[in-house]
Amino acid sequence: MNAPETLPAQRSDAVLLTGNHAVAWGARLARPQVAPVYPITPQTPVLELLTEFQARGEFDAEIMTVESEHSVMSACIPASLAGTRVFTATASQGLLLMHEVLHYAAGARAPIVMANINRTVASPWAFWPDQTDSLAQRDTGWIQYYVETAQEALDTVLQAYRVAEQVLLPAMINLDAFYVSHALEPVAIPPQSLADAYLPRFAPAQRLDTEHPSGWGHVVNQDMFYRHRQAIEQAMQTVPALAAEADREWAERTGRSWGVVERYRCEGAATVVVTMGSMCGSAREAIDALRADGHAIGLVKLRLFRPLPAAALRAALAGVRDAVVLDRNHSPGVGGVLHQELRAALYGMAGAPRVHGLLAGVGGVNVPPDRIAAFVLDAMRAGDPGFASTWVR
Repeated sequence: MNAPETLPAQRSDAVLLTGNHAVAWGARLARPQVAPVYPITPQTPVLELLTEFQARGEFDAEIMTVESEHSVMSACIPASLAGTRVFTATASQGLLLMHEVLHYAAGARAPIVMANINRTVASPWAFWPDQTDSLAQRDTGWIQYYVETAQEALDTVLQAYRVAEQVLLPAMINLDAFYVSHALEPVAIPPQSLADAYLPRFAPAQRLDTEHPSGWGHVVNQDMFYRHRQAIEQAMQTVPALAAEADREWAERTGRSWGVVERYRCEGAATVVVTMGSMCGSAREAIDALRADGHAIGLVKLRLFRPLPAAALRAALAGVRDAVVLDRNHSPGVGGVLHQELRAALYGMAGAPRVHGLLAGVGGVNVPPDRIAAFVLDAMRAGDPGFASTWVR
């Protein structure tokens, strides 16, 4: 589809956009100065639209086309350390190829924002939605958001910059391949004036300045490395509150709030579904149907995965008997990543719910609302769920 023309300065128009194009609009509104890119299915439409914007004079950024995703991130880091706002996007094998440099970006305290289109990782070769690619990067030091819709994707690009540039850590926005990346839906594009008022100009203390020369990348001793990692952890601990604050201010300006952890129909719920990404939409329909049948069921949608907002998850699940985790990922030998992360977050909590882990969407397998409803009812009737995740479809 053709991208909409330049929007009027004082209104927010709703247009049909795919998730990929919504991401590109979010990047355009954020005004990055450098955007290294490399095409990979199903992310390519993001960079295609950015190049269209640039050709029309609507995206004033240096778009760098390099030879691989490893080189993409290798270009992002020095550009960020020079003091410029940086954006990029990737998917699946491209993200895996970046793995080494993702650690470097976080260690360099470079607040790069990157969209990742969640896609199966090889082998076997496939192109379907699966979150294993980004969840495999959970220890790299990147903030990680998971979004449900194209609108949320656009808004989260701006919110991610707001948070990343305060804590000086990179941020990754993850959206499911095809279910979000290629699906069309109405998206309200905020005016540039609103985005500019919301997102301050990036002016870090560490930047290329000939009057105040500095360097990065030299060898450090053990104690310096220890203190550096400690500083990263301290910065990460501030992210949930800053993300909530960024979301509140966005809501004040646009009327749209996504939260850090969202509770849907959880009033009086004895059983709660916990998931993230596009599966939340199907889960809402399942919960509406179960509520209509008289079952006290709710949904907890996790939007911020790194850092894991353990306190918010504990609060959301207080008084709940059963938590049913739906994972669209697979960690061999452990099972569902969100399942195990939630178990750890709830460990030692008085009255913690029983946590049922279901590998329900691995490889992009569609999990319709009626199947989710059946999974939930089965969990309500089950006994101790044990440690392992269960394969269901």
